[in-house]
Amino acid sequence: MNILLTVLTLGLYYPWAKAKPLQYLYRKTELAGTPFIFHGTGKEMFIGFIKGVVILASLYAFMIYAVVTENIGMMLLAYAVFLLGFLALVPLALHGMMRYRTSRTSWRGIHMGYRGTLSDMYSTYLIGFFLTILTLGIYSSWFIVKLRKQMIDNVRFGNVRLRYVGDGADLFLINIKGYLFSIFTLGVYFFWYTKNLLHFYVNNIVVLQEDGTYSRLQCHVSGWDVLKLTVGNLLIVVFTLGLGVPFTTTRTMALIMNNTVMSGHFDADALVQTEAAYDSATYESMTDMMDIGVI
Repeated sequence: MNILLTVLTLGLYYPWAKAKPLQYLYRKTELAGTPFIFHGTGKEMFIGFIKGVVILASLYAFMIYAVVTENIGMMLLAYAVFLLGFLALVPLALHGMMRYRTSRTSWRGIHMGYRGTLSDMYSTYLIGFFLTILTLGIYSSWFIVKLRKQMIDNVRFGNVRLRYVGDGADLFLINIKGYLFSIFTLGVYFFWYTKNLLHFYVNNIVVLQEDGTYSRLQCHVSGWDVLKLTVGNLLIVVFTLGLGVPFTTTRTMALIMNNTVMSGHFDADALVQTEAAYDSATYESMTDMMDIGVI
C-alpha cells in the first residue's frame, strides 16, 4: 500500500511511507519486555523531505543546465559544485538524521538523544573521506569506525551513554579476509563475511550507566543464519514480484534482534529522562535520497 501510494502521489507520500514502517518496527522491538516507540510522523518528515528535494534538485538542475550549454568551462564548474555540494551535504544529513531519529525514539517514556556537534561530524567525515582517497581506499576501515564512534558515542538513552569501541585494524582484517575468501570460495564465504561485519558493528557497542556499570551488546547470528535469510528473502522477492519486500525487512530485523542480547549489569529501572525534544526532520529523508547507509 505504501509503495502504491508513493507511486500515485509521484513520491509525495514517501515520508508517510517511511514513518509507518518505522513505527511498526519500533513497536515490535522490546527491551526488558517493553517495546520502543518511534514518535516521528509523516508530517514532520514531509517538511524535511521537501527541503531535501529542493536542495538536491538545485544541484542536479545546475549540472543539467551546464551540460545543455555544452560549455566546457561551465560543465567543469557544475561538476565541481555538484561534487563539493554532495560532499558537504553528507555530514549534514548524517548529523540531522541522528538528532531527529534518536529524539523521536522512546522506551517507557524515556527519550534517546544525540549530543554530537555538526563541526565534529564535518571534521570526522571530511578528514576520513580525503584520507580514504589518498590511500586508495585502504583507510576506509578506519574511516568507517571513526564515523560510527562519532555517531554512537554521542547517543544518550536517558542518563545512559553509548560507546563504540571497535578498532579500524580489526575491521580492515575482516574486510581483507572477507574479500579474499569470498573470491576463492566463489561467493560462498560472503555469508560468513556478512556475519563477521554484523558482529563487529554490534558487539562493539557498550552501554554505560551513571554508577559506572556497563553492559555490552552481543550478536549471535551465524553464517548459516545469514545464508538461510538471504536465500529466503531472495525467493520471497522473486516469487512475489517484489511485493514481499516488507516481509524480508521484518525477517531480517527479527533475525538480528532475536539473536542480540545485552551482557553485563543493565539496570533498566535506573533510567531517567535527560534529553530535550528535537523534531526537525530536514535531513532524515536526505540520507535515503543520497543512499547513505547508517547504523
